[in-house]
Amino acid sequence: MTQQKRYDVYRRADLWADGAEARTPPEGTVQQGALADDSALDDPPPIDAALLQRGRERYEAICTPCHGLTGHGDGMIVARGFPKPPSYHEDRLRAAPARYFVDVITNGYGVMYRYANRVAPRDRWAVAAYIRALQLSQGARVAEVPGLADTIPTEANPGARP
Repeated sequence: MTQQKRYDVYRRADLWADGAEARTPPEGTVQQGALADDSALDDPPPIDAALLQRGRERYEAICTPCHGLTGHGDGMIVARGFPKPPSYHEDRLRAAPARYFVDVITNGYGVMYRYANRVAPRDRWAVAAYIRALQLSQGARVAEVPGLADTIPTEANPGARP
């Protein structure tokens, strides 16, 4: 097979009128699996512990270099001179629907390129759910966390123990 007639990548192909060896798919063709991906993007999965865990795994593997572990936009690439991404804790992004994060992962935004070919549709929803959890965790107040207020010594509760 290595000695058969074939066109090398980016070499002229005299067989075709435009001379290109790579062919553009015919108008109206759909990539294999694209319809299933579109369906998965249209229907968000129910949020449960397994989805959040998967979102955390994908976020830490893919998103932390830019967005940082806590979502403040302080990842390692910023320390290396790349542009700082927006913090997930800005009011604008706290108010954005989860679908917004899925769309940004899918299509990219600003200097962030698209991750549609790197992150499966269900995982995009998982990352969006985990971003919501990050937003809640970073903006939580002690009084809002059940049982936590009893473990922190305050003037009203000086004998509290962790």
